[in-house]
Amino acid sequence: MAGFLTGLVKGFGPKLAIGAGLGAAGLLVASKIDRPAATEGKTAEVSPEEKKTAAVALAGTKPAERSRSQPMAVDPHALVVKRVLKIDGPFRHGDYVWDESGAPTTGPVIITIDLKAQTLSVFRGGYEIGAAVILYGADDKPSPLGAFPITEKDADHVSNLYDAPMPYMLRLTNDGVAIHGSDVQWGNATHGCIGVPTPFAKKLFGATKLGDMAIITNGRMLDTSHADPA
Repeated sequence: MAGFLTGLVKGFGPKLAIGAGLGAAGLLVASKIDRPAATEGKTAEVSPEEKKTAAVALAGTKPAERSRSQPMAVDPHALVVKRVLKIDGPFRHGDYVWDESGAPTTGPVIITIDLKAQTLSVFRGGYEIGAAVILYGADDKPSPLGAFPITEKDADHVSNLYDAPMPYMLRLTNDGVAIHGSDVQWGNATHGCIGVPTPFAKKLFGATKLGDMAIITNGRMLDTSHADPA
């Protein structure tokens, strides 16, 4: 997995140009989240086995369930960014954008999550169609790093561990990690899940299918150097 992330992503630090960041390094300043500038990535060598794994996920076939310690291999060639949304101003907790105009109506959906920037982006066919500020796992229950396919969808899910509502739940692991609607406020945290504003979670739920991939990093970014701002 380390080899995949090294080749797929590049760049650390507080680059704060709004609207060109994708799952990129950012800073939290006075409860505001900035989306950073694009940077050029590298291409990793991918084995035929890894390409087969990625092809299965991108085709929408339900993949095998995975634990936090079992992220999947991904073909970085499948992660071409063609457009990023332009966001006029810093993100704050509870903020999100969703704009499918100009994006293809079909195509693989990939979700990128950067814990350091505290942001999530969703792409269809390489076009960013949504972005949101997130909650993530506290120190004693951290969110895992790596790529995980969606293995279950449940719009009215309730946690059997914490007896808490998890609206528009997209399960990523079989040991309690999912993306779901939350009250995204400064100071809140999760038990490892990725919490997004509930209205955004509803849109994300409608845009995804089983097998779509979520990539969780911590201060790294994809190559958006050739992407057009919306």
